[in-house]
Amino acid sequence: MDAKEISLKEKEVKPIVDMLNDYLANYHVHYQKLRGCHWNIKGQNFFTLHVKFEELYTDAQTTIDEIAERVLTLGKAPHSRFADYIKESNIKEINTIGMSDMDMVDAILDDMAVLIGIERELLLATEAADDDGSNDMVNRFMQFKEKNNWMLRSFANKN
Repeated sequence: MDAKEISLKEKEVKPIVDMLNDYLANYHVHYQKLRGCHWNIKGQNFFTLHVKFEELYTDAQTTIDEIAERVLTLGKAPHSRFADYIKESNIKEINTIGMSDMDMVDAILDDMAVLIGIERELLLATEAADDDGSNDMVNRFMQFKEKNNWMLRSFANKN
């Protein structure tokens, strides 16, 4: 399958596929960070954050799958090697062992800011290419992240 089979122009879709693969890389590093936070959370906020981190990594896992499937829908292959994710991601790995609960929240908020920035760029690019399918998908992901950003900021008393 290629982009023309879904009435998109190959030349306009190529940059979107590249952006989606970068987005996928960032999401994989973010996902693993969420898992590490979930596994290694300690302290008086354990019960609250343990559940929240699980909610976020479960959503991230579904998001990752949808991004990869969108790349396939556009007729290209999604990146699938951790080496590529680490190399391409703007989000960096961290060691969550021994991190404080609020440092974990800050790390996740930082990731969300990066992902929202990527999403805003993707929205502009997908709109310009008339790629409504990718645009709708990314917009949905961004809305979820914006809401959770607000919730985590409120939890950390950063509003």
